[in-house]
This record gives sequence, structure tokens and C-alpha cells, in this order.
Amino acid sequence: MPADFYFAIEVILNGLMAGVLYSLVALGFVLIFKASGIFNYAQGVMALFAAMTLVGIMNGQVPFAHLFNAIFGTEIHYFGWQVPALFAILLTTLVMVVFAWAVQRYIFRHLVGQEPIILFMATIGLAYFLEGVGDLMWGSDIKTLDVGLPQGASFWIEEQTAFLGGEDFFGFFIDQLDIVAAGVAIVLVAVLVAFSQYTKQGRAMRAVADDHQAALSVGISLNYIWILVWSLAGFVALVAGIMWGAKSGVQFSLSLIALKALPVLMLGGFTSIPGAIVGGLIIGVGEQLFEFLVGPLVGGATENWFAYVLALLVLVFRPQGLFGERIIERV
Repeated sequence: MPADFYFAIEVILNGLMAGVLYSLVALGFVLIFKASGIFNYAQGVMALFAAMTLVGIMNGQVPFAHLFNAIFGTEIHYFGWQVPALFAILLTTLVMVVFAWAVQRYIFRHLVGQEPIILFMATIGLAYFLEGVGDLMWGSDIKTLDVGLPQGASFWIEEQTAFLGGEDFFGFFIDQLDIVAAGVAIVLVAVLVAFSQYTKQGRAMRAVADDHQAALSVGISLNYIWILVWSLAGFVALVAGIMWGAKSGVQFSLSLIALKALPVLMLGGFTSIPGAIVGGLIIGVGEQLFEFLVGPLVGGATENWFAYVLALLVLVFRPQGLFGERIIERV
């Protein structure tokens, strides 16, 4: 086989890895939309806030240090200790659970029964509020996130595949962090699917998703379910924030990963957890392979628009996405 064939295989493999990272963000959207019908525009900012909080806790940074120093004239920025990564992740998870409770208690509890566009606008306001709070708490500088995940090319894979393409091919270049992200995504999806199918809380979430009034009539607490859903979405945002933050640094542009999740949702369906994964893989492979094959012919930079064009084509023929539930309204 010529070396170009193996280069194409390498592009596909890297596309699969990139698609997994897109899927991790899309999962948070699916969880909230499936249980409450709310399209959470703030999911990307939640990933940013979770990553910033994790870095702040690990480094022993004083929250709101810049604000306190400006008010009281002090110069305090750090507590002087370092927190182990695993313990910091547990503390950050607790912060995201408290955040979920606050969102339900002070925002969406007062918007029950409102039109979907009002709920969507509320999540836009939540996104900008959370971004501002994150700036005040932890500062706007770019942060390095190191939780012990391996990074850089896998030399073992390069060595084992170098013989495939002869002298012009030096082996598949696969990032170790992408491999870890793929494994984490597989485990996360398996756990979420098992949770929704085989636990009492998961069945209650599905009941709320199907019919709020029917769920209320059998004694299911909507407040409890929505806090649970936002907590799960916050945890998924933390996982996505860790992977993206470790890959490209924790910075405010991290919140824009939500835009990359939109084509994934359109393709896989807004109500399907497996659809979020499959949609992410299709988008990841599609944009990488399209750039590899067609990009040089049209001037490159096709990754910026390919996913949206593909999602648009899917919506024309199947508006609910590949795995979404068909919605039938009788009039």
C-alpha cells in the first residue's frame, strides 16, 4: 500500500479522537434537553468554569483574590498549599453540584411553564453570568491544567506501525491524551446509559422527559430530578473541561467548544446519549478527512464550516437527527 493510504488512515484515527472530545461536550446538552426540554447554551461555559475551578483548587488559589485585593489593598493570591488532583476533582464536582442546586433554586424554579425561547434566553444570561463570575474568582489569564494525564504522541504506536508504509511513512501519530479521552468517553456513556435504564433515579428522569404532568401525578419531584440532571451535566462539563483544558490550556476561548457541539447534536439528535457519541465521531472523522482530501483544492480551512454544512444536510432530510425521537404533533 502507498504511504498516502496510511496517512488517510491516520487522519481518520485522529478524527475519531477529535470526535470523542466533541461528544463529551454534547453529552451535557443531551442530558439537560432530554429531561427538561431546555437547550442549555451555558454548557460550554460550564466546562470552562469547571476547568478554572479545578486549576484554582489544585494551585491553592484564593477565590476572588483580585477583587479582595482591590477593595482592601492586600496582595494575597495563594493559600500556600497544593491540592492533589484527585481530591481537587472531587471538590470541583461538589462545586458543580452546588451550582446545579443554585441554578434550579434561583432561576428555573421561577420559570416553570414558560415558553422554550424564554428558557433558552435564561441559559444565555446564565452563560455570561458564569463567565463573569469565573473571571472574578480565578482571573482571566491562561492556565495550565495538569492532572497527570499522558500527553504527546504515542511512540509505541508509531514504532509498531512504522513498517506499514515503507520509507515514506513513519507510523501513526496518535496523541496519548486523545486515547485517554476516548476511553473516558466510552466509560462515561456506558455509565450514563446504565444509570438511565436500570436505576430508580434514571427511570424517573426518563418519566419526566416523557411527560412532566404524568411524572408529577405518580409522586416524582421535578425539582429533585432537575437538580440531578444539572448535576450530571455539570460533572460531564468537568470531564470535558479536564480533557480540553489539558489539551489546549484553560482559557476563555474554551467556552466556544459549545459551538462545535451544535453540529454533533443536530446530527446525533438532541435526546440521544449514544447519538451524541456517534454524531461526534462522524463530525470528527468527516471534517478531518474532508480537510485532508478536499481542503488543498479549495484553499484549506474547511474544518471551520464542514460540520455545520453536514448538519444542515442531515436536518433537511431528517430534522430529528439520526438517533433523535420523531416528534408528532396532532392539530
